[in-house]
This record gives sequence, structure tokens and C-alpha cells, in this order.
Amino acid sequence: MSVLKRYSIFAVLWLLPAFAQSNNGQLRIKVTDPSGLGVQCPVHLTSQSNEDRKVLVTDKSGDVYFEHLPYGIYRLEIHKEGFAEVSKNLSVHSAVPLMLQIKLEIAPVKMSVIVKNKDTLVDPYQAGSSNQIGTNVLEARTNSLPGRSLQDLINTQPGWLYEGNAVLHPRGSEYQTQFVVDGIPLGENRSPGFGPEIEADDVSSLNIYTAGIPAEFGRKMGGIVEVNTISDVPAGLHGKIDLSGGSFDTAQGFAQLQYSQGKNTIGATAEGGLTARYLNPVVPQNFTNRGTTGDFSANYERQLSTSDQFNVVVRHELSRYLIPNEQIQQAAGQRQDADNFEDMGMVSYQHIISANAVANVRGMVRSDSNDLSSNELSTPVIAFQHNSFSEGYFSGSLSVHHGRHNWKAGAESDNVFLHENFSDHITNPSQFDDGTPSSFRFNSDRPDLEQSAYIEDSIALGRWNIQAGLRWDHYQLVVNQNAISPRLAVSRFFNTANLVLHVSYDRVFQTPSSENLLLASSPAVQSLNPSVLRLPVEPSHGNYYEAGLSKGFFGNMRLDANSFRRDFNNYADDDQLLNTAVSFPIAFRNAVIYGAEGKLEIPEWKRISGFASYSYIVGNVWFPVTGGLFLGDDALSARTQLAGHFPDSQDQRNTVRARVRYQPLSRLWFAFGGEYGSGLPFEFTGTIEQAIAQYGGTVVDRINFDRGRIRPSLSLDSSLSLDIYRHESRIVRVQADVQNLNNRLNIIDFGGLFSGNAIAPPRSYFLRLTSEF
Repeated sequence: MSVLKRYSIFAVLWLLPAFAQSNNGQLRIKVTDPSGLGVQCPVHLTSQSNEDRKVLVTDKSGDVYFEHLPYGIYRLEIHKEGFAEVSKNLSVHSAVPLMLQIKLEIAPVKMSVIVKNKDTLVDPYQAGSSNQIGTNVLEARTNSLPGRSLQDLINTQPGWLYEGNAVLHPRGSEYQTQFVVDGIPLGENRSPGFGPEIEADDVSSLNIYTAGIPAEFGRKMGGIVEVNTISDVPAGLHGKIDLSGGSFDTAQGFAQLQYSQGKNTIGATAEGGLTARYLNPVVPQNFTNRGTTGDFSANYERQLSTSDQFNVVVRHELSRYLIPNEQIQQAAGQRQDADNFEDMGMVSYQHIISANAVANVRGMVRSDSNDLSSNELSTPVIAFQHNSFSEGYFSGSLSVHHGRHNWKAGAESDNVFLHENFSDHITNPSQFDDGTPSSFRFNSDRPDLEQSAYIEDSIALGRWNIQAGLRWDHYQLVVNQNAISPRLAVSRFFNTANLVLHVSYDRVFQTPSSENLLLASSPAVQSLNPSVLRLPVEPSHGNYYEAGLSKGFFGNMRLDANSFRRDFNNYADDDQLLNTAVSFPIAFRNAVIYGAEGKLEIPEWKRISGFASYSYIVGNVWFPVTGGLFLGDDALSARTQLAGHFPDSQDQRNTVRARVRYQPLSRLWFAFGGEYGSGLPFEFTGTIEQAIAQYGGTVVDRINFDRGRIRPSLSLDSSLSLDIYRHESRIVRVQADVQNLNNRLNIIDFGGLFSGNAIAPPRSYFLRLTSEF
């Protein structure tokens, strides 16, 4: 199908009703003097609950717009010489703009203002549980290797685990992380080995859901990560330059420029990086592991009128890298090259219908490709892949505030045109079942058509808050299915205890990963082996249950604790084709995952800030196999294994993370942290001698073959930051990080390439220089 024809279809689909996703609110303020004249002054917004802070200056008429505010409780402060200071709390929990008119009073001879930041520590209106990452955390984060700065931030949250090459797994879900970038959902795997990243420097805030998920979110439902890249900027030219480098010949650069004047805001970012440790290697020697990344984005925002706003964003992202070898492959001279390219254009339009209603429409087109090539010395198989897709997405929302209710309703249409091209040639037949052909080729196209509609309401009943929603989904690729998903979250706020109790239920409909789904579903794979089992991979249906609390202590400390359970039918997992780095989805009859999480957080207490978290997860998956491709002995096992269960691959019972930052001077801080993991389960069909030959004795020593578990991991880290220069909005800052101070050999996964062996970095050093103006 030609590109022109595809986008013609997109244009027709534009006529369908479509409604968008974005849990951001707006605040529009007018500041006047006692006579009613506009006052030009700075307006400060801070929130301990989402660790965010913003400062904008009113114009000559006294008007200022905060357009991109994550939901939460904010402290508003206005300081203007000659006038009494203003300090009050605001609740932002609706897409309908909050209009506020503030009349300054003449300052008395003596006055005192009591600022209670603790009032923003716990959000009494939050029915479900979510984690926010705001300005404070983003600025003080530790350095990351190219391709994973955003993933590293998310992985600090309780319930999230890495597997393989920075593949995020929320509460035991495989390939079910959904990034929602500026209101546009991206459902594919965004780890370094599958797709280019959006750099953390390009992010203004993150909002992360694993339960109590609003009905507007669907399809990939393990965890929802709202990524906001558009931020409110003061008038004039502002920018940021970030240069970093360190171990593994790593060097990165990021630059951002933003200009705001009147009704127009324009911005651009550029990023590039290179490293000799792009993926997690399969052996400590870190063979063949170089990678480069690049990213460019530009955005334009126009306030067409007081009621209408238009925004357009374009992005180009790329990564090129090598696939790490194990010892036998390195000795043979294997080299495998891979790359990812992505081009994206997003458009949004907002119209304020009235003081209580607002409509949003969004659209996106993008193209994405990833390639894999192997040299003639590759073993046991030479593999080539060229996969790509083009996508057209359209959505919109209608939000209405009425009395105690905040309504939101809409629909969306997502149309992806998949293309898969794979070929291989076996160089070591002894590694494969008898009858496996020496070469194989596959080339196919198919559209993935998905639509949805939803309605939800957030109801404030005194100290009770109810969030209820209903969602409909349609999925058509290999199978054709519809689903209805109710969602409900209820919370109760106890003011005297500064405590919120909450419970939630989410019915989820999860579509399978499209990565090589056409290949795994094609009758052509029947030729790969005399024994083949090929079953269509159907969407997963699941029920999420959670109960938890959020409690403030001493006005500066917050405890979030949750217990959860997830039940799935057609539980999604993944497998590899032959012995290549090509993965595809599979499914099992059902799974049960349960556990508990806790996070103690100090956003800011005198000179101290930080957090400590604990996660406990137990996951079991039940036979039989219900979807995917199985060859040879695996096909025989899948046919005969009709009962029993095994641990989920993310069944790490105990995970502890902590980081404490101390600021002895206004321009200086240092931090110390660490992470402990009790170890993931593994399955290795070979002997210990074979494992030593492939991966080395030091790796095998970190594996407990009797328990079928990787031995516990521990990594300690430290950071030091100094503001070399600071005046008003101009800052020059240097930050040094040491990671894995204890230099422990930490094994993430064991058992095979990509989703098998993965080794965390040894002791490493990084230095970052940041300049803002």
C-alpha cells in the first residue's frame, strides 16, 4: 500500500469522532491592584505531591496562563513590593481551565505570612494511586547511558523492574508499558534495543499509573507513563545546554531553545550520544556493544484567542548499535548491527466552550523502522530483519465541570500499517532440531486497526472522591475482538490525620505486542521445523485490584503504601525465533500476580530530600500455551504441557531502592543511594559446563542453579552537584556521579540473548555540565 493511499485513509478517519488523553490542567490568573488595574509580577506555583515548581510573570494587563499543569494540589504565591503577599492552595484536577482573579491589597506596616507547604504534600482529591516525577527530581537525576535516561527514571518507582536491555516491566507485565507523549499514546516497546528514546532533558514532568487507571487509557495496560515535554516558559528567550561523559567512552550532548512572546511560543531541542556500552552485555567482557543516538524536536504553540489554542510538534529520533556477543560468538568473529529510526508529527487544538467546558482534538502521523543485519561469521545463525510501520492516530476529548462532577468523554482511532521482512541462514546446524531448513525468508504487510470510546467522571463528595469510568475497545489484526472495561476508584480523606485511603478496580483489555506478530502468525513458518505449533495471539483480559494509603508526617514526609493483585487470561510473554535476536509475542492460559509496595518520600525537609521504597512481587503463570509460535521440542512440550504453573519472569520477591540528598549550601548538594534485588527466576536447558563456555565462570558463579534464581544484586551510588554560577534564571551547574560504587557483578537476566543474559554495568563514573538561561 502506498504512503499516499495510507494517509488518504488517515484523512477519512479524521472525520470519525475522536477524543484525546492527557491528565493536565490549566490555571489562568489575573492579578490587579485595589483599583482594578493589572499588576505585572511573578507568580510562583509549587507542589510537594508531584515535586514540581513553576514561576511565570504576569503581563502588563496582569494576566498569566499556566497551560501544562499535572493534576495535583499547588501552593500559589505572589510577592510584589508595596502589596501584601498572597499565599493560597489550589486544586487542579480537571482539563477545564481554572480561572482565578486576585486583587492585591496594600501592605500593612507589619505583616506575617504563614506558608503551609505541607498542604500540598498529600492530594486529598486523588482517587487512584499514581507516582509523579517533577522538576526537582528531573534536575537532580543521576546520569544515564544513551538510550535509557527516561527508562532509568521510571525504574526508580516501586513495582517497576528492568529485564534484559532496560525493558520496563510494571508489576510483572511483559511488553505492556504505554508511553503517552503530550497526550498521544505510543504502545510499542520503547527500550534501547527496540526503539529510540525521548531524552529526559526534554521532559517537564512524568505521571505514572499502575492502578486506579482512568478509562481514557487502554490497550497497553501494564503501566501508563504520561510524558509531558511541553512546558510553560516566561516571555523572552530561554535555553539549556547539557554536556556529559564518562565511563565506557560515553559522551552526550543536549540543547534546548524556547522563545515566548505574546501569543506565540516556539521551541526546539537536539540531542546526540555515543557509548561503548549501549545494551546490557551477555558477558562481563562487554563485547561488540557500541551505540549512537540522536534526537531532534521542534514545537510551536499559538494562543489563537482567549478560547482557542493550537500546538504542533515534530520529532526525529534514531539509534544505531551493535548486538553484544557471548564468548563463542566473539571467538567466531560475529558482528550484528541494528538501528531504529522514527519520525513523528503531532497536532493538537483546544477550544474553551465555556467556563465549565473544554474540547481537545489531537492527531499524529509517524513512521518507524528497525533493522538487524549479521556478518558471515555469525553463529549459530545469520539473521536479517527490516521491520517498519506507518501510523495515523486521531483523538479528542470533551471535559465538563458541573457541580461535584468532572466529566470527560471521547473516542480515538489508531491505524498502524505493519511491514515485516525477515531472513536467516543457519551456520551451525548442531544447535537446531533435525529438519530445520538451512535458510528461511518472510515478507508480509498487514494493517492493525484499533478504535475505542470512553466516558468517565470524577465526583467530589466532601472528603470522599469517586472516579468511575467505562471504556470500549476494538482490536483487529490477527484476531478481531471487542471489549468493555469498567474502572472504579474510591478514596476517603481524613484531614486531621493528613491521610488518604483508596481502593480501585480496573478491568483491562491488553493488545499483544505487534513486534514480529505477522511472522509468528504466518503459515510460512510451518517450513521451519517438522514439528510446529502455531496459535493466534489474542489480547489479554485482566482484573486489577488495589488497596492503599497516602499519609503525611510532620508536614514534610509522605508514605505511600499499596497492596495489589492482577489476574490475567491469555497472559502475554515473549520468545525468540530460533537463536536470533528476533522476538515475538506468545501467551499462556492465565496468570496471577500479587504483591505490596511502599515508598517513604521527603520532597524537601530543611536541607534533606530523598526516598526509600520497597516492592514485593509474586507471579505465577499457568499452562497450557494459548498463543504464539513453537518449534521442535518446544512445540512438543507446548502440546503436552496442559497443566501446572511456573514463576513469572519478573517474579522478583524483594526490591529495595533508596536515595538521600543533603544540601549543606544553597549551591552545593550531595547524594547517596542504592538498589537491592533478590533475583529473578531463570530457565537454562543446557549444562553448567555449557553455560561456562558461553558466558564464563564469573557469570555462572552469580547463578543459583539449585533454586533456579539469579543471586541477589546490590548497587550503591553517589552524586555531587555544585552551582558554579547562579544569577536569577541563569545557572551553570556541574554534577558528578559514581554508580555501582561497590563494583559488584550484578546479573539482571540469565539464559539467552536479549531477554536472556543481561549484565548490569560495573563501577562507572560520569560528569555532567548544565547551563540554563
